[in-house]
Amino acid sequence: MTETLIRPARLEDAEPLGALGRRTFIDTFVTGFAIPYPEMDLKAFLDASFDPEPTRKKLTEPGCAWWVAERDGALLAFANAGPNGLPHPEARPAHMELRRLYVSKAAQGLGLGTKLLTLSLDWMEAHTQGPLWIGVWSGNEKAQRLYAAYGFEKAGEYEYPVGAWRDHEFILRRG
Repeated sequence: MTETLIRPARLEDAEPLGALGRRTFIDTFVTGFAIPYPEMDLKAFLDASFDPEPTRKKLTEPGCAWWVAERDGALLAFANAGPNGLPHPEARPAHMELRRLYVSKAAQGLGLGTKLLTLSLDWMEAHTQGPLWIGVWSGNEKAQRLYAAYGFEKAGEYEYPVGAWRDHEFILRRG
């Protein structure tokens, strides 16, 4: 087994990146947290979020950055940051948001999440003069503790759509 490489995502990563996102979302929220998403809502969300074409489109979105952790040709984790889109009265698109930080179940405990988070935060700080933002599911206390350790504080709440289902999310801000 070779060492894990963290690198910028490329357009040709769209299909494996989408598959990793889909699998990690299911492992985390459906299997892990047992959120009872209705099947049609879950399918609509997964297709819109992780099918190859939407993933390719997101990889080329202006002002965004993507990183992947890869080992032996397989993607293990990824992070995505870009212009803020969280619904908070003080949030601006010129501020940066950590949009996704996903680590596959098989790669948990390897430190990849922390490495990708640090890389993302450095990039975000270099690309904004405003605060940094993160949306996190209200029931994911482990992620909330991690973000708090990096200076994020709860600044609000909102409902995140998974199809017609709504997840209760916290809005975190640093700076």
